Amino acid sequence: MNIETQAIHTGQNPDAATGAVTPPIHLSTTFERQPDGSYPYGHVYSRDTNPNRNALEECLAALEGGTEAAAFASGSVAMMSLLQALAPGDHVVAPDDLYFGIRQLLKEVFIPWGLQVTFADVTDLAAVEAAIQANTRLVLVETPSNPLIKIADIRGLAEITRRAGAYLVVDNTIATPVLQRPFELEADLVVHATTKYLGGHSDVLGGVIITKAENALWEKVRQIQKIGGAVPSPFDCWLILRGIQTLPYRVRTQAEHAMKLARYLNDHPAIEQVFYPGLAEHPGHQVAVEQMSGFGGLLSFLVKGGQAEAMAVAARVKLFTRATSFGGTHSLIEHRASIEDPSTTTPANLLRMSVGLENVADLIEDLAQALG
Repeated sequence: MNIETQAIHTGQNPDAATGAVTPPIHLSTTFERQPDGSYPYGHVYSRDTNPNRNALEECLAALEGGTEAAAFASGSVAMMSLLQALAPGDHVVAPDDLYFGIRQLLKEVFIPWGLQVTFADVTDLAAVEAAIQANTRLVLVETPSNPLIKIADIRGLAEITRRAGAYLVVDNTIATPVLQRPFELEADLVVHATTKYLGGHSDVLGGVIITKAENALWEKVRQIQKIGGAVPSPFDCWLILRGIQTLPYRVRTQAEHAMKLARYLNDHPAIEQVFYPGLAEHPGHQVAVEQMSGFGGLLSFLVKGGQAEAMAVAARVKLFTRATSFGGTHSLIEHRASIEDPSTTTPANLLRMSVGLENVADLIEDLAQALG
């Protein structure tokens, strides 16, 4: 099936008991055991499995072209569970431009725990090659990245990772499987914050890890999911599945709008620089053209001046909402450095913009009055 059909049908069959087209929400935490001790419906306890979570995992694995998926209560806990599947003394190569929460997780939790981490420019294959060590187990890449919207060559990174005997993990949250297919580029695992585009309505937290093939690392992830129980609720799974039904159409429209906004900002005299891979001058543009079918709905830009000028622009918007996160139907704008801690590498004059589904002419008009 094509992705538009998968998004609507995979894991979302009519209810066998009632014929309901919309799947029911199974809130039960426990499931009946038969007199002979068996569980004929395959469920024992909702921490282990739940019909709604099983359906979501089936759908997410299909969308990415993987074999299995493990859903979690947030994108951060999905990444935390993946890192927990390693051992103290193992080495990870991580991007130098990375979602701030995962950087905190690495620096404040896993490095003190004993994980070795090298932060490298993953857009530079030679830099990644140099960062590889004998004990490297994972190479992490977020492409496009957050918040500088850098583009990394997934296939090139996969070759380096394979030679090292490690796993390549791609955070595909910003691109989504609609615009980028990491497994077709030889990645081993894909991670998403399902909070963002997959849920798509800014009303549910979630995360997922998807594997291309079963392996020892994947078995450990599954064990951590089952024992730790940091899983989404049945209602959360139901909401994410509902959001996925419109995913292809939302993402393509958001990417189309983002391209128009990037061009507008790129020509504006108050803007110093725009970070968006759809622009020909973006350093990752050619790689993005080769491995993406669209450039996504997230972009960042530098306002001429400093933090005060950037904050003033954000303060003047009327249609954009000043809020964190991205991927929903509402357009959001955020001064990133002020939400991060003093160690942030995010420029003080950077604003990140999540483009929603409003009429793009209205969004441009709002930016025009905010920029002056």
